[in-house]
Amino acid sequence: MADTTRQSRRSYIKATTATGAVTFGGLAGCLESIGNGGGGQGGSDSIVIAATIPESGQFSSLGQDLKRGYNLGVKQMNEQVDQEVKLILKDDKSDPVEVRKQLQQITSNNDVTMIWGSFSSLLVTAGSAYAENQNVPFLGAFFAYEQPHRNEGYEWTFSPFPKSRDVARSTKGILGLIPENERPTKVGIWEPNSGWGNEQSNAWEETLTEEGYEVVLRNKFEIGAKDFSTLISQSKSNGVEILLSVPTPPGGITAVKQMRDNGWSPKVLKFVRGADPSAWWSSLGKDGAYALMCPGWVPGLTGNGNEELWNSYSDAHNLGENELIPVAVGGSYNVAQVASQAVQAASSTSPKDIQRALRQETFKTVIGNFSFEKNGLPTEGELTAPTGQWWKGGQRLAYPKADSERAIDFKRPIPAWNQR
Repeated sequence: MADTTRQSRRSYIKATTATGAVTFGGLAGCLESIGNGGGGQGGSDSIVIAATIPESGQFSSLGQDLKRGYNLGVKQMNEQVDQEVKLILKDDKSDPVEVRKQLQQITSNNDVTMIWGSFSSLLVTAGSAYAENQNVPFLGAFFAYEQPHRNEGYEWTFSPFPKSRDVARSTKGILGLIPENERPTKVGIWEPNSGWGNEQSNAWEETLTEEGYEVVLRNKFEIGAKDFSTLISQSKSNGVEILLSVPTPPGGITAVKQMRDNGWSPKVLKFVRGADPSAWWSSLGKDGAYALMCPGWVPGLTGNGNEELWNSYSDAHNLGENELIPVAVGGSYNVAQVASQAVQAASSTSPKDIQRALRQETFKTVIGNFSFEKNGLPTEGELTAPTGQWWKGGQRLAYPKADSERAIDFKRPIPAWNQR
């Protein structure tokens, strides 16, 4: 017999979605008084999710994409779970202090069930620290940094996202697609002066050295740097063929412009996070072609709701026939998929029950199948970090190989600037 009460509720939700989706974040900045207050310590008839996104500041080029992925995911959650799902989004201005301030404001006025993260390890760790203090489940993508999981005693933080070790393995994997007699071997690492910069650089050096590559350059730079001329000169003089780094998006774009002005480029370029946003192509055009990135999700992945994501995004945003979904949309949509599956497995809105489900379940999302280790890391070896490549104005899956019209064969080597 049909559950007419649930069916009626879903019909109402779909109607509100079509007419503005205030609950889902279209006017999320105006939502200040959902729920009964408190820190989310008990269950309720609704699920209230608090989140911040960088709508301004150095990561603002990703903020709109995160919002779209979260809103599409919440729409799906409302079709799958028995409770009404409400998402409250605030601008964190790309500032960890603002992350905590905005989350404090949301949780002081609402009975929050869980918290979702922002973009980058800098902002996500600020959100997770707040959630840990509040004993509220926290889901954070765009967060490859492993060390906090091991050092901070996480109990409530879960990261459905490839980590530094996965990014390093993916780098080894895509380089392995090059025939051995053509494969470049000299690696240069530009290391941001940050915890994650150091961790990712170590993972790259260890993984690639074991595979027979030679790290001929590894030098640091400050986050926010605007002059990369010294690193470019050092890379050129050391014969760097494979350049790896984790710059901010503005830093990555600036670095490529200065490489062009100095007439130098490597044969392979991988800028994790730096090459993630659509602003990469709008700022660089064909000069941004060939760049690789590891954004967690890339057009070309299949299964686990990918086609549903494409259909939902196309309907909501009038996606053109040859247009691609921005990568951050898929990464944030994946967060909502994990949340939905955890709530269904818990059969409860209690934070403790959801925490238990996050620790026990295996999740199937657009980025793959995985479970969580006790410290909230995705279980080692279960996730393959997809490597995307900028090609003809879009980011497409280059590794692992996939049977999809949205995937491409790895384009290499990078040609000289005057041949693009």
